[in-house]
Amino acid sequence: QVQLVESGGGSVQPGGSLRLSCAASRDIFSFYAMGWYRQAPGKQRELAATITSGGSSNYADSVKGRFTISRDNEANTVYLSMNSLKPEDTAVYYCTAHLRGLVADYWGQGTQVTVSS
Repeated sequence: QVQLVESGGGSVQPGGSLRLSCAASRDIFSFYAMGWYRQAPGKQRELAATITSGGSSNYADSVKGRFTISRDNEANTVYLSMNSLKPEDTAVYYCTAHLRGLVADYWGQGTQVTVSS
């Protein structure tokens, strides 16, 4: 078991930046990967980014080049730096922990990101 607590969400204008944080209650190095999913109103949940215990990252095409996922194993924290934000990035962002592959085994409670002028 692990508890994941997201923070850093909020409202920002298009073109702005935000950094989300996810604090885990235990060692994140033991997981195959950590990730960030997002769900926009009326849309299916989307895997935005993942980072493995070895540091390899992958991104959805919709965020590639604008978002960066990183991890601090000593602090048991995962980050999602989001730049050049667009209105279509508006969603609830969830931190996830993966025991194997891309299937998320544990979820945080989510943090709202709203991009609007």
